[in-house]
Order: sequence, then C-alpha cells, then structure tokens
Amino acid sequence: MIRKILSIALTVAFAISARAAAPNIIFVLCDDLGYGDTGTFFQNLRAAEKDPAEPWHFTPKIDSLAADGLRIPNHYCPAPVCAPSRASFLTGVHQGQATVRDNQFDKALENNHTIASVLKQAGYATAAIGKWGLQGKLNGNPEPGWEAYPLQRGFDFFHGYVRHGDGHEHYPKEGKYRGAKQVWENQAEISGQLDKCYTTDLFTARAKKWVVDHHAAQPAQPFFLYLAYDTPHAVLELPTMAYPEGSGTGGGLQWTGKPGAMINTATGEIDSYYHPDYAAATYDDDKNPATPEVAWPDVYKRYAISVRRIDDCVGDLRRTLADLGIGKDTLIVFTTDNGPSIESYLKENYRADFFNSFGPFDGIKRDCLEGGIRVGAIANWPAGIAGGRTTDLACQFHDWLPTFCELAGLAPPARGTGTSLAPTLMGSGVQKTPTVYVEYNMGVATPKYNEFGPANGGRIRKQMQMTRIGNYTGFRYSITSHKDPFEIYDIEKDPGQRVNLASSLPDLQQEMKDRVLRLRRPDESAPRPYDEELVPAVTVNSIAGVRWKSHEGDFPWVPESSRLLPTAVGVSTRPDLTSRPRDGDFAMEFSGYLLVPRDGNYTFYLNADTRAVLRLHEMTLIDADFGYPGGIERQATVSLQGGKHPFTLYYSRQRKGDPALALLWKGASLEKQVIPDSAFSCSEKQ
Repeated sequence: MIRKILSIALTVAFAISARAAAPNIIFVLCDDLGYGDTGTFFQNLRAAEKDPAEPWHFTPKIDSLAADGLRIPNHYCPAPVCAPSRASFLTGVHQGQATVRDNQFDKALENNHTIASVLKQAGYATAAIGKWGLQGKLNGNPEPGWEAYPLQRGFDFFHGYVRHGDGHEHYPKEGKYRGAKQVWENQAEISGQLDKCYTTDLFTARAKKWVVDHHAAQPAQPFFLYLAYDTPHAVLELPTMAYPEGSGTGGGLQWTGKPGAMINTATGEIDSYYHPDYAAATYDDDKNPATPEVAWPDVYKRYAISVRRIDDCVGDLRRTLADLGIGKDTLIVFTTDNGPSIESYLKENYRADFFNSFGPFDGIKRDCLEGGIRVGAIANWPAGIAGGRTTDLACQFHDWLPTFCELAGLAPPARGTGTSLAPTLMGSGVQKTPTVYVEYNMGVATPKYNEFGPANGGRIRKQMQMTRIGNYTGFRYSITSHKDPFEIYDIEKDPGQRVNLASSLPDLQQEMKDRVLRLRRPDESAPRPYDEELVPAVTVNSIAGVRWKSHEGDFPWVPESSRLLPTAVGVSTRPDLTSRPRDGDFAMEFSGYLLVPRDGNYTFYLNADTRAVLRLHEMTLIDADFGYPGGIERQATVSLQGGKHPFTLYYSRQRKGDPALALLWKGASLEKQVIPDSAFSCSEKQ
C-alpha cells in the first residue's frame, strides 16, 4: 500500500523556494498602542473628517511603512495584556497551549523552542532590545541569573528592561514617576550610565547600533531583531528634546556609548519636550461651534507625542537599513501587544476615547472584545512583499514563528500552533487558514464610553474566551460553564459587535464550542470553567490504518512537515517505523483517527528513542522534543468523548541504530496498554 514519491528532494516545498536569500527580520512591538492609534488603520480617517470635537494625531512614518508594504488589519494579539501576548509570540503557541497566561507577569518563558532559537538554526544572529518581562526566578544562571533571561532563550544579545514593572518608567536612571529601574545589557546592569535616556530613544539608538555593528562584522549573516518598546504605556513621559535632525547611519538617534551621555538625546531636561503639532492643539470639547475651542488636556498631548516618537524611530530605523544597503532585504513587522490602555501614572486620568484608540471597535486592553485584541500589523519587505496591499486574512502572533521559519527555509517545530503567513505576504502559494484564539481572566469591567454599544460598555469581564471562524467572531464573558453560549458577530459587517447573531446560527454556535475544546490544554496555573469538559469526537468516514509520510534530512527538531516534500507516503496498520527511509537523519509523520471506546479521562504515553510530538485535534498533547533525552516515557491526560479523534504523531531521528517509537493509553476501564491496531483509522483519500 506504499506509494513511492518519484522525487526524493530534501528541500522544503515553499512558495518562496526561488528566493535568493533569507531576509533579515525586525519585529517591532509597541506597548499598549491601540489599533486606532496609527494613521493607516484609523487616525487618518478621523483627520479626513475634520471634526473639531474628535481630535486626531499623526504617524506619517508608520503610514509610509504600510503604504510600501502589506497592511494586516485582521491581526490579533494572543491575549489582551502584555506578558501572555509576548510569550505566545516568542514560543509560537496560542493561549490555549501557552504556559504564560492571564496576568502572569515575570513568569519564566518556558524552556522550549523560541523564534530566536529556531532562527539561530538557520544561521541568524539574534537580538532582543527593549521590554522582556518573562524572566522567571533567579536560579544561578550566569549573571544576571534569571532562569529565562533572553540569553537563555535563544538570543545572542540583549539590552533592556528584564522585569515587567521596570517597563512602567521611561527614564530608567531618574525614575521621575515610578522610581529608578534596572537596564541590563547582556551580563551587565547599566542603568547608572543612562542619564536622561528616554527609553523609546534608548532602545532605538541601541537597535541601530547593533544592526550597524552586525552588518560591519558579518554582512552576509541574516539577523533577527526583536525590538520591544515599553511605550506608550501608562507613564506618558516626554522626551528630552526634538527628534535629532536627519536619520539613518549619519543622523537621527545615535548611540554614543559614553556613560552619562549614552545617546545623543541624553541632554536638556527630562520629560520636557512637546511636539509642535500638539503643543498648542485645541478641540471642541463641548461640541458647540459657538464656544471657543480649548487646549488638549496635557495627558493627551503626552500620549500623542509618545506615539509620534515611536513613529520617528520607525522612520529612522528604515533609513538606517537603506543606508547600509539592506533595506530591500529586511522584513519589518510592526504591531502592538494588546489594545489601548486607560492607565495613567500622572495626576490626570487617561481615557482611550479621546482619540478613540480602539478604532472602530468596542473594548480596550483586558477585553476580549475586538478593541482589546484586534491590533493590526504591517509587514514591509521590498524584496518579497509587493507594496500597497491589504489582506483580509485573520491571523495572530503565534503565526509569525512558522512564517519566519518558512522565509528562512526551515520547517517549524511540530509543537507550534501557528500557520505560516508567507503565501499571503508574498502573494503566491496556498494560504492555510490560521487559528485565532484568546482566553483571559480579569475582574475589572469594560469602561462605559459613548462609542461603545450599550451591551459592551460596563460589561463585567471575569473569565473570557474568543475565537474566530471566517468572518464570524464568537466571544464569552463571565463564563461559569461550557454551557454558556458564545455571542456571535459578523465582524466585517458589524465591527462594533452590536448585533448578536447567535440565535440564528446554532450550527456555528456548536462549532465554536467544540472547536475551543479541541484546540486547548488546561493549565492549572490559570484554571478555566471548561477545563474538565470532554473533548468532542468527530464524525467521519475512514478506513483501517494510519497514513504516513517519510522525510529524509537532518532536522534540528521534530518538524511540522506539511510543507516538506516527502520521500515516500503510504498506509500502515499503526504508527511504527517499519517504513522509515533509513536509520538516521529522517522524520516521519503519522496521521489518522483514534477510536476512543467511551467517554472518560484517557492517559496517553509516548516513548521514543529520540524525539516525537503527539497532537490530538489541534492541541499538542505530548511534547517530547526540546530537551527530550530519548527513551523516557512522557504522558498526558485528556478528557475525551467516545468516538473518533484526529491525531498526528511526528517523529524525527538524527543518529543511526535501532529506532523506537511506542504509543500507549489507559482510561475508561482500559488498563495501560499499547493502543491496538483496531483503534486506528485514516481518511479514505490522501
């Protein structure tokens, strides 16, 4: 029953296979910038309306980045707050699989594959600059000693704030509003040298310096830069001075490396500079044209200036790449970690409805309404992405890891939950539909803004969950049981989520309820009301056996092999290695259905001589890949409805010798045993 593939090519079957070289990658992540805060997504629409009662601000450099690249307005963050969003991005898994959830600030990023570690395997230099907040506890690692310091998670270089709370102050040495903070560069704490260093300037100048130095030392080596700003979040401090004249290698922000004057804007008075576009800005506060306009409150001037500073930095960074001759070969992704905040550490309160930073949506940071999780993204890569385009594809942070892997010529780790966006970016190939999923818990209610629908303003949050299927979003607030229905909205026609279509879409309601159980794993550190629910079975026609694919190659991890060219395919009675192409340097994928005899809790046991990953439905059930020594039994328990459940078992091997792979189960009156052949089936067609 084995059908040999004529081609035994080992190359990855990517749409970009004809591309000459992997791009440099810069991922720019803002902190609490709303979807509505960039001109290209929303502020330009406000400006065009010229309503004096509806103030607006400008982001011309970011708008230019979008005009020359691809706009992704249906781009979602993993969670409506920073730590879980950043963790999901770095590890390539959504919040149904992540180990950092809810408000777990400063929790250790799991010791597993990260975007940085996988790109290092493709020959990339890697750097993280800015806010981290995922360091975990001190455990005796080399100075500074945190168990999940960036240098312990795949990065060659780090400069920035390690602790979450440090990112709440934008002058680390002076600490005008939140006290002095620590800034680390690799193994050294350097905040004492950072007089008058506004962090947006500091992180940009250091990023420019790192790129320039890397290009000078290793011009042929691609690089990945994770530039994670801590602005415009909360403190709303001002720069010391106007943006320096010029941009790029010969102008704009510059890293001097001189303690006490580390960057060229470390001069003048901290928290003092007002951009001329906003210094004297006025608006019609009472919506009465007969009365004089009044000045913007200071807190909103500060917010607009903070955003404009990021905008200038984006332009400066692009010019630096152009000056080095690598602008066309560099992919820049610009986005933000969650919806807009209403936090202010100043005396004045801040409201997100002054600029409508949530855009055309309802909700803000900590909401699973669109305004809290729809953040948008811009992708710019002159050599690979045609400019002036907008995609309606819905995607999420965890999709960037497989995307970057594909652009670098690697198959991504099988444990990830993302989908490569390369076909959409490059406008060629078949784009698989990404998974959009959010879960979060927060007790504070959504604010009551006039712009929000009556059902959304003041809504009690608590346990929340969201998913998207096609143009329909479903979300639940204050969940007490899996019986609670999703509210369902046609998000293209109804971006404000005002007309709940749930009663007219019972099949979609059930599909959403089933889907969220099939894609997530419970985490005892973030309990949910639906953790104990049975994962629903599927109804399919199938034949006996499992389908397999084999791949020859020296894979650095268990590869997700859907875009690899197999050396052979076939059907066998069960997942075993009798059809392996050779004894070393190969990978195999087995897929089909497991017939679960009855409802209950089932424990699965996986043992391999090297590395393997077991996925059930869309969830990663057992991850025996990163750090797996081989020969050690791994197990996981899951509640399953009786019936058929789709599975994929991945295996890879580098060394020669006798390979081994065993899959067992127990549960629902079954003793621990090898899963019998009769439990396996597969689709009738390949």
